[in-house]
Amino acid sequence: MSLFAKLLVLNAGSSSLKFKIFGVQPFVAGVGGMFDRIGDAVNCTFKASTPSNSPGEKGRKWEIKIPAKDHVSAMENILQFITENVSSGFSREVIAVGHRIVHGLEISQPVLLDDTTIGKIREAAVLAPLHNPPGLQGIDAAQRVFQEVPQVAVFDTAFHQTMPPHAYMYGLPYNLYEKHMIRRYGFHGTSHQYLVERTAAMLDKPVSETNVITCHLGNGSSVAAVRGGHCVDTSMGMTPLEGLLMGTRCGDLDPAVVLHIQKQLQLSVQDTDTLLNKKSGLLGLTGSNDLRAVIEGAQHGETRSALGLAMFVYRVQKYIGAYTAALGGKVDAVVFSAGIGENSSIIRELILEPLKGMGMHMDRAANDATVGGRLGDISDPASPVRLLVIPTDEELAIAQQTLQVSGGTGGTALRMYRGGTGGGRRA
Repeated sequence: MSLFAKLLVLNAGSSSLKFKIFGVQPFVAGVGGMFDRIGDAVNCTFKASTPSNSPGEKGRKWEIKIPAKDHVSAMENILQFITENVSSGFSREVIAVGHRIVHGLEISQPVLLDDTTIGKIREAAVLAPLHNPPGLQGIDAAQRVFQEVPQVAVFDTAFHQTMPPHAYMYGLPYNLYEKHMIRRYGFHGTSHQYLVERTAAMLDKPVSETNVITCHLGNGSSVAAVRGGHCVDTSMGMTPLEGLLMGTRCGDLDPAVVLHIQKQLQLSVQDTDTLLNKKSGLLGLTGSNDLRAVIEGAQHGETRSALGLAMFVYRVQKYIGAYTAALGGKVDAVVFSAGIGENSSIIRELILEPLKGMGMHMDRAANDATVGGRLGDISDPASPVRLLVIPTDEELAIAQQTLQVSGGTGGTALRMYRGGTGGGRRA
């Protein structure tokens, strides 16, 4: 394999295209960025940055107004930018392209893209209408630019396909599952899988012997119960709407509430979908979907902010308790990650303080010190359950899986990138 070999990771949104490049030998993250407001000739913006590779070194940053009429145009502009600013031979150096795809129905592994796989992604669009169509546009754009390069789809739902039927089925007529694929799928799977592998490394245990509850807490949030490296339950369902209270999503809800709202407010299906997904959650309760603002409001005595904060914390606690039961009480670690989980020591303390009776004893000083993307163990040394903060890295996980599926040595590369297994009490 060439010393200049590179992987390209893509994450396409309805009007955006994110990218990140990884060198393979050694396996290291390089330039990343995104096109935003694709199709808007006036406001379409391209941003990119390079990481700092040593202490005190600052990475480079770019922000350019470049009109991109569609995802293909955006992909071509990304290629041109990288060729001119990073590597003149980039188009020849890419050995594989990895795509983050939200819904893959019951596909349980990353797969090489072909007509059959693309057909599955298109079929799953009925369950992920806001995410899969842009993903297909990203695939089309990459295939046009990198015509001879293997392309791999990595699915948000894949990690959760080990859930047993009693966890993923709904109490609905069975033919709705058989004919319309209505079941729980789960999301954030790439993040949860990364966190499980990183947890096992920190505990110095094989993944197959690790039981962990992973909490991906951000504007979108989910919790997963993982036994021996396999997901046995997760909080999101057929769509990302189920589960925790989130920034703009309501989370768990009595289905009769939806029927009542539609009847009382005379809402269409689309309007109801918008209400539940984009106008509810913390935003609907407090007026802000930013948990930092909610915490500040609660500290100043704002009743609705205090309510929203209490509800967010309580829902996470309930899932941790439920998943402790799902794991038979045998939990090696509880992990916090994503924007809130990594950066809010206040939220972690509020969640964990009442859970001491379940063997989850937090070290307050360690918790307060573990913010800003730091990896850390925030548990008291005597705590039966380890409490970890692990910054998630979905792009890295996608790159690893892309390398494995396309014929590379992703596992070895991932260990090289992490700098070994690690595992001290504090990091």
